[in-house]
Amino acid sequence: MEQQQLKRDLKNRHVQLIAIGGTIGTGLFLGSGAAIEKAGPSILLVYLIIGTALFFVMRALGELLLSNAGYQSFTDFAVDYVGPWAGYVTGWTYWFCWIMTAMADIIAVGVYVRYWFDIPQWIPALVCLVLLLGLNLLTVKLFGELEFWFALIKVITIIALIIIGIVMIIMGFETNSGGTVSPANLWNHGGIFPNGFTGFLFAFQMVVFSFVGVELVGVSAAETSNPQKNIPSAINKIPVRILLFYVGAIFVILCINPWTSLSASSSPFVQVFSLVGIPVAAGIINFVVLTSAASACNSGLFSTSRIMFNLSKNKQGSSTFSKLNKNHVPSNALIVSTVVISIGALLSYVIPDTAFSIVTTISAICFIWVWSIILISHIRYKKMRRDLHEKSTFKAPFTPFINYVVLVLFAAILVIMFISEETRTALLLTPIWFIILLITYRYRKNARQS
Repeated sequence: MEQQQLKRDLKNRHVQLIAIGGTIGTGLFLGSGAAIEKAGPSILLVYLIIGTALFFVMRALGELLLSNAGYQSFTDFAVDYVGPWAGYVTGWTYWFCWIMTAMADIIAVGVYVRYWFDIPQWIPALVCLVLLLGLNLLTVKLFGELEFWFALIKVITIIALIIIGIVMIIMGFETNSGGTVSPANLWNHGGIFPNGFTGFLFAFQMVVFSFVGVELVGVSAAETSNPQKNIPSAINKIPVRILLFYVGAIFVILCINPWTSLSASSSPFVQVFSLVGIPVAAGIINFVVLTSAASACNSGLFSTSRIMFNLSKNKQGSSTFSKLNKNHVPSNALIVSTVVISIGALLSYVIPDTAFSIVTTISAICFIWVWSIILISHIRYKKMRRDLHEKSTFKAPFTPFINYVVLVLFAAILVIMFISEETRTALLLTPIWFIILLITYRYRKNARQS
């Protein structure tokens, strides 16, 4: 029986860095350029709104996970408080979320490596995927170490950017284009809302995608050595991380360069470091975004394999996926996820012009579903198990009122995606996934009853 239990080998520093790695990724390093182009300086408000909403989602997730030592993921409490169908749909949707996200990230790895070497992008993408699979098969502690160092690179880069930016602001640094580094750049180029309220709203999709993975600390709960201490610690530090890594970094970028000078097709981080005058700036940032993409794919492999493991343990997936290797790692689930991601990478290569936009939008929509189920589960938990809520040492604040507020915000974002031509197609395609899941759930349920 010991063989079939996930090993609690993640230490506090692993959990803390997994939480950081989950909130810094491709959406910030690459997607922020497109978001800034849409919203201008008001993008700072978008990050604050989504970041605040997700903090309350994470507080609800934390209370639910700690209310029952048997909970290994949010699919477990979704079954208890919403219903078996919710656990099935949410579990497989979360798996699908990370598959889609990892597809985009592994393609990005290939693109970044081509910056140095003129080789087909599928080669480094495939090599990276196989390497990550091999490392993940060894031990969960190794996953924690990988994320520790991946996240550390991201953190050092962003802190360096913020420090350099603050020094430039204090000095009144003159840029190559003749402008001055100053907070006045936030409002001197069309105001805070230069593209009106519409531009502000259309930036929400990419910002939502920037935050995907923030709930990964919940998935890792089953493998942390002291969840009662480590989970609350990681969740409570999320607001500081949002202010520093998102709002702080974008604020500095917009002070250095007017938003009008930033290109949506390249990373604002690359442009800022180039402006500072570091000769190898482009190469340094390319290395950072490469490790960021590899980190995100690494998180995707970890998350999808654990979700498949839990679905299998709960008899919502094939029993094959609940098999652990000698290192207590769900090897079959890892291999299947890797194969699916590699197929997706090939499809993304076939339709390069639209694949990334469609994949990231579908991923954001599916994550909104997952986050919404967490909030709904918490509402029902508070009604059905008031005894557990009363004795909880990590109560979610302002509930259930704040849960409803965030759910309304998520619904509004879906409406915005429908209005925007850029995201409408993906929004209309996404229900196909949920229809497939409901059909397969009904089929499996009937098969068990017969």
